[in-house]
This record gives sequence, structure tokens and C-alpha cells, in this order.
Amino acid sequence: MVGFFRGTMTAMITPFNEQGVNFDAFGRMIEYQIAGGTDALLILGTTGEPATMTETEKEEVMRYSVQKIAGRAKIVFGSGANSTQKAVEASKKAEAMGADGLLVVTPYYNKCTQGGLYEHYKAVAESVKIPVICYNVPARTGVNILPATMERIAQIPNIAGIKEACGNMEQICETARRIRGKCDLYSGDDNLNLPILAIGGAGLISVASNILPRETKQMYEYVAAGDLAAANELQDRMLPVIDQLFTEVNPIPAKEAANLIGLDGGVPRLPLTRLEPEHARTLKEALAAFDKALLH
Repeated sequence: MVGFFRGTMTAMITPFNEQGVNFDAFGRMIEYQIAGGTDALLILGTTGEPATMTETEKEEVMRYSVQKIAGRAKIVFGSGANSTQKAVEASKKAEAMGADGLLVVTPYYNKCTQGGLYEHYKAVAESVKIPVICYNVPARTGVNILPATMERIAQIPNIAGIKEACGNMEQICETARRIRGKCDLYSGDDNLNLPILAIGGAGLISVASNILPRETKQMYEYVAAGDLAAANELQDRMLPVIDQLFTEVNPIPAKEAANLIGLDGGVPRLPLTRLEPEHARTLKEALAAFDKALLH
């Protein structure tokens, strides 16, 4: 299927405090995104640290998100797992909680075959009625959705697209060619947002938009309007910040950046740790160079 969403989707941080999820901070983050023009919010994706959350916490976050967003943006819940049965169960629960769509990462650690990837996505997609976006991030999972496999997966009726974070533009171009008109391509790598949009990407699923939602949306709109010169100029300004958001594993720098701009991102949960002091310094410098008014 095509057309589930076009524009920008923020892969949301989950702010924690000593009691658990900091819902006051999370609510402010949601309002910041909506004010910035973000079209969809990804809740409990990798950036949201669901691997270190309890099932109760995840249910509370889903319930709160639906109530807080209240139809003002599309809601996509992460429901991937390395067990197909668990991914199916999580997807059904997310649908019941009010998700508009799902993001399902490839099964990690098991390292299934390309045939296994197809069967996994087929089982998940057929278990729900809402759109499903595949998530390809082999650096984290050890599994890569090859273009021919994605072409096959795209035939499943409610597969809405693929979030591509393989980092290989040659592969991404071939995937785009094979799925064009069948499902949508989304950038899952902020460094590649512009080239992926330029080859027909329908939108961005962004970490950087936690911090720069308005600018991320503006860059998308420049490309949509055919103004590549303005898009390049804005992306050039954003790239130093984007680079700093990935000096350590996501979402460590993104949480620190949220703290720096007054959104109270808190700290990651172990085994992730707080951003190293030197990286915190260079992150702050990059944010100040982009716009001193961001810092609190």
C-alpha cells in the first residue's frame, strides 16, 4: 500500500526519572513536535528504549500517547521482536491501543534468512488491519532486508513501506526501484534524509527531529516543492548537529540534546549510559552554532 503518511515522523525519546516514565516531560515533547509541524510520532521505536521497559510501562506510554496526541498527528507504535509470535502479540496490542500504524524492526540476533524475513512480516501484517512499516537497520540487528526481499514483502496488502537505515545508497536506490508504486520508502538515517527524498522517499523517520522538528519538516517541504537548493542549504546547516547526535549509540546523544534545549530528556537506562563529557561539549557547541536560542 502507498500513502500511509508523507512528511516527517519523529522517533520519540522516552524520558525516564526515578519513578519510571516521566510523563510530564513526555507530554511537553509531544507538544513540541506538534508545534513544529511533525506529521507522525513514532512511539517505542529504538530511540524510545523499549528493550529496557516493562510491559506495563509500554502500555502506559501507548495509552498516554493516544490521549495526549488526540488525533493531531498520526501515531505509530514500535512492535518488533526477534520472536515472530511476540511481534504478532505486540502488534495486536498496539492496534488495540489505538495505533494508526506499526513500525516492525527485522528480527535481531536470530539472523534469519531472507525467506524468514518474508514469513515474519507476512505473519505480523496478517495479524492486524493497520499499516505496517518494515524497519531495516542491519548495524543493530545483524539482518539486512535485500531489495528483492522487500519487493516481495511489498506485495502484502497492508505493508505501508520500509524505514531504510542500512546506510548503503546503492542498495536503497535498488529497493526504491523495486517497490515504487507498491509501498513507500522512508529515510531512517538523518544523514541520508535529502538523497532518500530525492529518489522518491515519501518521508523521514527522524531522530534529529526530536530536537529540530520545524527544520526537519521544512527540509522535507523544500524537496516536495522541488527547491533542492534551499533543501541543500538547510541540510548543510543541520548536518553538524546530526553528526553530534550520533557520536555515541542512539538515543544517548539525543537525550542529552533534549536536556540542553529544556525538554528534560533525562538519562538512558542501563546498559546505555549518559553521554561522555567531551561529546556533551561538542554537542552543545553544535547546537549553539545552529541557533543559540535553542539552549536553555
